Amino acid sequence: MAIIQVVQWDDSINTNDVLAWRYVDKKNPAKSEELGNWTQLIVRESQEAILFRDGKALDLFGAGRHTLSTDNIPILRRIMNLPTGGESAFKASVWFVNRVNVLDIKWGTPTPILLRDPEYQIPIYVRAFGQFGLRVNESRQFVLKLAGNKSSITRADIESYFKGLILSRMGDMISTYIAHKHVNIFEINAYLEDMSNEAVEKIRAEFESFGIEPLNFYFGSVNVVDDDEGIKKLKAAMSERASMNVMGYNYQQQRSFDVMEAAAKNEGGSSLLGAGVGLGAGMGMGQTFGQMAAQMGQYINPQQQPQQSPAPSQQQPGASACPSCGQPVVSGAKFCMNCGARLVCAKCGAALIPGAKFCPQCGNQI
Repeated sequence: MAIIQVVQWDDSINTNDVLAWRYVDKKNPAKSEELGNWTQLIVRESQEAILFRDGKALDLFGAGRHTLSTDNIPILRRIMNLPTGGESAFKASVWFVNRVNVLDIKWGTPTPILLRDPEYQIPIYVRAFGQFGLRVNESRQFVLKLAGNKSSITRADIESYFKGLILSRMGDMISTYIAHKHVNIFEINAYLEDMSNEAVEKIRAEFESFGIEPLNFYFGSVNVVDDDEGIKKLKAAMSERASMNVMGYNYQQQRSFDVMEAAAKNEGGSSLLGAGVGLGAGMGMGQTFGQMAAQMGQYINPQQQPQQSPAPSQQQPGASACPSCGQPVVSGAKFCMNCGARLVCAKCGAALIPGAKFCPQCGNQI
C-alpha cells in the first residue's frame, strides 16, 4: 500500500482565489488520505494546516515543516493505536487554510431598493455597490462551518454565503440614512465614508462566527435609476423649488401669480376679481387677496375705473401709495401690483424707505 511521504499546498492553486483547500495527491487521488507515520507536512507562510480524522480536527499546524508521527502528535496513537516509529499508515485528511488578506471582494444590489424621498415623499429606486476585505483568523472554525463536502473554499463561495447578509445590512443602512436621517439621495455620496465605517461593525459579529475577520467595507457609490419616473418627478420638484428660492417666493405665491396672470389676460376686470377672491378664499387669503385683485383690475380695465390715482384722503383704509409709481397699494403687500417694486425687506419684512439701498431694520441690501 502506497504511503504519502510529503504533504504540501499545490502550487497550481491560485492563492488569491482559494481560501482553503483539502490536500489531494495528483498522482493517486484515491490514496490522498493514506498518510505514513513519518509523513512530512510542509506549511508555508500565511498558511495553517489542520489534520482531520472522521470529521474531527485533531491538530493545527503553523508555518514550517512538521512530521506526522505519534511522537509529535500523541493524539494519533490514542485514536488509531499506532506504534511509535515505523512506517505504519493511517487515514486522515489535511486542510490548508490561506490566511492572506483578501481586500477586493465585490458586492452590490442585484435589484434597486424601493425607498421614499424624505422631503417630497416620492418613491424612488436606489442602487449601491462597493467592495470589502477579509482574513481568516480562526482556521478550525472556518473549515468546520464552511467546508462541508467541498474540497475547497473560494472567494466566490464567500460572496455567495454572505450575499444575503450584506444586502440586508446595507439595505437597512441606506434606508436609515434616507428615511430616518433625512439625507437627500443626491447628497448621500457625501456620507459614504461614515456609512463604510458603520458597515464594518454591522457585519463583524456574523463574519467572526465563521472564523472570518472583516478588514474593511466600502461603499463605492449609492445612486438612482436615471429613467425612473420617481426620479424625474423629484428632479423637477427640486428644480422648481430652487427657482422659487432664487426669486424669493414660495409655491403658494407662485400659484397665486399664475392665476392672476391668466385672469389679467381676460378683457373684463370682473373675471380677475372673481378669480382673485376664489383663490384667496381657498388658501386662507380671501380678503387681502381679493383687495389686491380688485385694485389690479382697476388698472387692467381703464374704462371702468379712472386712470388717476385717488387722493390720499379718498384711499381705502389701510392703503398707501407705492414710493416708486405712486399708485395705491394694500397694507401688508410685499410688492406693488402696478410696477412690481418691492415694498418690504425680503429678509426681515420691515417696510422699505423710498430711495434707500439698505433695509433700515436689518441692513440687508435691497
